[in-house]
Formats: sequence, C-alpha cells, structure tokens
Amino acid sequence: MSQAKQFSDPLIEQLDQVEARVAQVLELAKSLGADGAEVAMSRQQGLSVGTRLGEVENVEFTNDGALGITVYQQGRKGSASTADLSEKALAQAVEAAVNIAKYTSVDDCSGLADKALLAMQPIDLDLYHPKELSTEQAIEIAKECEQSALDSDTRITNSDGASLDCFSGFKVYGNSNGQLVGYPSSRHSLSCVVIAGSDDDMQRDYAYDVNRDFALLDSGISIGEKAASEVLSRLNPQKLSTRKVPVLFRADIANTIWGHLIAAISGGNLYRKSSFLLDAIGKDIFPDFLTIQERPHIKKALASSAFDSEGVLTQDRDIILDGALQTYLLTSYSARKLGLTTTGHAGGIHNWLVKDKNIQTKGSVNADFDAMLKTLGTGLLVTELMGQGVNVVNGDYSRGAAGFWVENGELAYPVSEITIAGNLTQMFNGIIAVGSDIDKHGSIATGSILIDEMQIAGQ
Repeated sequence: MSQAKQFSDPLIEQLDQVEARVAQVLELAKSLGADGAEVAMSRQQGLSVGTRLGEVENVEFTNDGALGITVYQQGRKGSASTADLSEKALAQAVEAAVNIAKYTSVDDCSGLADKALLAMQPIDLDLYHPKELSTEQAIEIAKECEQSALDSDTRITNSDGASLDCFSGFKVYGNSNGQLVGYPSSRHSLSCVVIAGSDDDMQRDYAYDVNRDFALLDSGISIGEKAASEVLSRLNPQKLSTRKVPVLFRADIANTIWGHLIAAISGGNLYRKSSFLLDAIGKDIFPDFLTIQERPHIKKALASSAFDSEGVLTQDRDIILDGALQTYLLTSYSARKLGLTTTGHAGGIHNWLVKDKNIQTKGSVNADFDAMLKTLGTGLLVTELMGQGVNVVNGDYSRGAAGFWVENGELAYPVSEITIAGNLTQMFNGIIAVGSDIDKHGSIATGSILIDEMQIAGQ
C-alpha cells in the first residue's frame, strides 16, 4: 500500500482513493478474461508563475492526472487510458484494452514482470515535501530572482523572465500479481533567463535550481546573480579555426555524455541491434579509473525510486566498474528479447554517481573546476551544446557548441559557432579525468569531463 501515511493532507487522501480504484480496475480486467493486467495512475498538482521585466506573465494552477491500463490475454496485449476516474469511465477503459488485445499479435516476450522481482513493500525515500505558497508569494520570489539579475550589470538589457514551479503529486502502480504500491513526491524549481548586450553583440543565458524540498532551493537572488554572471561571460565571442584539441565538458553539460551511454546500453537498442555497444558486458569501454554507480534509494534525490514503472524493485548497481561495463539497462520486455532478466529500468535510470578513482586517491580538492582547467591546459571548454548529431548505432558524434577557449589553464575568451566531432568509442576511452565539481540538478551526478582530443570545425 501507499507510503507516507503520516501526512494528513488532501493529496494523500487522493492517493488512498486512487489505490482503491486501481484495485477495482484490476478485478474488472480479470472478470473480463484478462490473464494478466497492470494499472498505473499518476496525478500532479501545483502552481507555476512567470514574470518578465517585473510584470506577471503567467500564473498556472495544475491539477491533472491519468490512469493507464494494460491487459494481457494469451500473449496478446491491449492498452487504454483515461483521465476520468468515475466507475463508468474506468469500466470503458478496461473494456477498450481487452478489445484491443483481441486484435494484436501474439508476443511471447510481453507480459507482467516476474512476481519474484516486484517491490511488494517499497521503502519510503522521503520524496514528499509539499510547499504551500500563495500566488502573491510565488510572484514576489520570481520578481526578486529576475531583478537581482537585471541589477547586476548595465549590460544586461533584457530578460526572458523568471519562473517558479512548485508541484506535488503521486504515483500508484498495481498488477494482477498482487502488487499495489504508491508514493507521493514533490518537485520545486526556480529559474531565470536574461539577455546581455555589448556593442553589436547580444547573448542569452540562464541559471536555475531544482529540489524535492523547497527549503533547499538556492535563493532567488543567488540564481539571478548566477544567470547574470553566465550571460556576461559570453559577450563578444570569437570563432576558432578548425583543429584538434582537448575538450572539457563543464559539469552541467557533461551529463549529456552519459546520456549517450544510457541510450547505447538500453535494452530496446540492444535487441534491435542498433547500438555501438553490442556484446560489451565485461569489456573496458572507459579508462580503469572510472566508475559509475547507480543508487536508487538516496533519500530526497531527484531520481530516487523504490520501484520502476513495472513495479520491479530497484537496487544498487555498478554500471561501470574500473572502466568495464557491468550491466545493460533492461525492462521486462527487452530482457526477455535478450534472454536476460530485467534490471528495473522501465522508465529510466535512478541516480547515477560518476566517480574518478584517481580523485578519490588524491583528494577532491585536486579536481575542482579550476583544477580541471589547469589539467586541460590549452583547449576548449564546452558550456553549451546544440543539435542532435549523435548516432548511437555507430557512435559517431557531431554537435554544435559554444564555450570558452582556455590557455595555460585560464579562460581566454568566449567562443561560438563551432562544431565538435568524434566517435563515442574514442571519446569514452579518451576521458582523462572527471572533476569533483558535481552537478546535482538531474538524475546523473557528474563532475566536468576532460577528453584528450576532439575535432573542432570552425571558420
């Protein structure tokens, strides 16, 4: 049953009501002849405000959700969804799913996750920290954030505004294997986007923070000041000539590199044979100092989850150990296609921690951002990427970029309108170091990444 019963608020009461409805839907599916069924329900409510140049641009109140049901009948699968939780609407959704299943092809790999792998009594990960804010309070926070950026420098001439979002919600999952679980969660974010001008040049940049707990968000003033600092540093960029140089991906950009790894070791791409990392388990794909750990049960973390979207219990895993790939990322379906067991990754990854063993040995003080610039020496610091020119089938990588040229470990000048290119196999093997300047704004906690050499296409 659901977690966080100690909270006495309307959302928790809704969660309990939805669990009861999910149980009813499962019983109805069984009565209509389904030999297996699973139901997922999510709901989100909250407030979003936006300001621009001191004026309110938008105020949005959200209170929505949907229920999805999937039924299985002798290897056939049918799915339907509804946002209406009335008994009539739920019955219609179940009937629709059952009828759809009659016309689909038999697939021996479809079906519920194995019962032995399910999280029947998931632990509470402290993900629910609702914040009650009046509309007026939310507007003042956004205004303060934007104003702190505008006041930072006369070269900041315009703004794309500041936004504050405070959302709470819950997820409920149940299946005909006797699993019925749910949990509430919250997510709060504050962001600011400003525009700076100098001579004929104009640049745009932003800053933001996000957290489960509103009290742990950076202040609006600090976020505004950071947005100002980011945009001012980009003024009057230069172009680079075509060359090969070492490249440092700043921590907030570095997670994109790991995103390509996720795609390459995900079951869907593997069973379709559309990944450059086929048959890579146990092979060294990174230098031996690099480790990636998955820790799904970190309390309050943004990507924590006691179970995946199929109800499978999540668990600690080594993704990369001493440079070698330890596991693929599998759902029940992709695991069956590959003759393997699900890894609990239906719906995505859960808190990756990227670690450089050399840093742990030397002490993290040797790998902060300034130290990573010193290690880079002369080369390119990437702070923005554009385009989607990455081929996960063969690993070819080519993306538009902007950032800074670095000389002798110091930022020399901003650069723009360049393309960086390489191949992910060589890029992974060419990682020299991962910094201790950890970015914690998403599901991957990583420092900046230094790669020995990439091709830069410029003027």
